[in-house]
Amino acid sequence: SLGGVSGVEVLERIEVLQPVLFSVMVSLAELWRSCGVVPSAVVGSSQGEIAAAYVAGVLSLEDAARVVVLRSELFARELVGGGAVASVALPLEGVRGLLEGRAGLSVAGVNGPSAVTVAGESGVLEEFVSSCEALGVRARVVGSSVASHSVQVEPLREELLGLLEGVEGVSGEVPFYSTVSGGVVDGCELGAGYWFRNAREPVDFVGAVESLVGDGFRVFVECSAHPVLTGAVEASAEASGVEVVALGSLRRGQGGGVRFVTSVAEAWVCGVPVEWGRLFGGGAGWVDLPTYAFQRERFWPEVPALAEGG
Repeated sequence: SLGGVSGVEVLERIEVLQPVLFSVMVSLAELWRSCGVVPSAVVGSSQGEIAAAYVAGVLSLEDAARVVVLRSELFARELVGGGAVASVALPLEGVRGLLEGRAGLSVAGVNGPSAVTVAGESGVLEEFVSSCEALGVRARVVGSSVASHSVQVEPLREELLGLLEGVEGVSGEVPFYSTVSGGVVDGCELGAGYWFRNAREPVDFVGAVESLVGDGFRVFVECSAHPVLTGAVEASAEASGVEVVALGSLRRGQGGGVRFVTSVAEAWVCGVPVEWGRLFGGGAGWVDLPTYAFQRERFWPEVPALAEGG
């Protein structure tokens, strides 16, 4: 703890959590790169787009850090406690039907064919989740202290644009698939206005994945502390009639180093080229095979003698 505040409590604060998650995401991407696994395209969901833009080379590290820090500080000051986000295991049209007549709630994102998030006022959202459960629909409030991607973000437009003035993206060689538009976006469009839209508009993750699959991508690697979107990626591809592989990097409770090497091995068996010499400095060593155990036992099958006809 620091100053009487536990590390867990600190990480629950959005202005701390989001920069930490950004650091984890970009660090994992660099760790994959150090093994020779270089992205051919990138996609990010919600604040993950900030890290994705940096990894793609279309946003500088300074600008990416500025976006995540200033935006999370603004949200902490103005939005925390006023809203929340829930996940609903239904197709988009089904969720829209359930939202009819419910003021203060809206679709915050579509992660997969039957994976939709809803954001809005906390009390109204909890009632909505309860009504979903009563109908036999899986729904739960997720760990978000703000109602991102909802009308609650709108009053922050001018202040956020002012804070992010001067943030500029550049064109890059790695395609950046946007979950704002659902397709490829040129890095030059990633100025302050884009990052407001990234926080205000619904996340079209399913649209971006469909675009990636349509462009021929078949292996996806999630750079996060625990995989949360791999299932959505595979489900979205399956809905398009395509089989893909979606891998995580780390996994909660399984040990960082061992889990990462396991993930690299999983990528390798899926056909992803890996430079193993970088991962194991000096290359693999020779080991002695176990000696042959001469047990002096016979294991020939006992075959009965065949009768000869005369």
